[in-house]
Amino acid sequence: MTQVKTGDTVRIHYTGTLADGTTFDSSAGRDPLEFTVGSGQIIPGLDKAIPGMTVGDKKTVEVPSDEAYGPMHPEARQAVPRQEIPDHIPLDLGTQLQVQTPTGQTMQVVVAEVTETEVTLDANHPLAGKDLTFAIELIEIA
Repeated sequence: MTQVKTGDTVRIHYTGTLADGTTFDSSAGRDPLEFTVGSGQIIPGLDKAIPGMTVGDKKTVEVPSDEAYGPMHPEARQAVPRQEIPDHIPLDLGTQLQVQTPTGQTMQVVVAEVTETEVTLDANHPLAGKDLTFAIELIEIA
């Protein structure tokens, strides 16, 4: 049987879970995820687990945060005076917003904390600092 090697294009089904068992993403009910092994299209810890697999293989892969979305960066959290945020912007905890940086770039942030005077916005990836587990199945080597 042919084994996956770096540079191969593959299709996998996967379910990603957190340490508490919560599913954060899955290809169930969708087309398999297609990517080129070793190209940096997916997180490094998962990419490294694919070489050597053959079609039909299933495995569970533990991916530490530093091989997934990296550590949580405290400097990516910023408190903004509440009066600087327009009234029509929802400020419920966990709300995802787009903000424009001083250089004109658009970035995703999440409302992390709200007080009477400040709103703390978090630009970390939602999975930063988290160890991830993936149940994967190799569907095809293209």
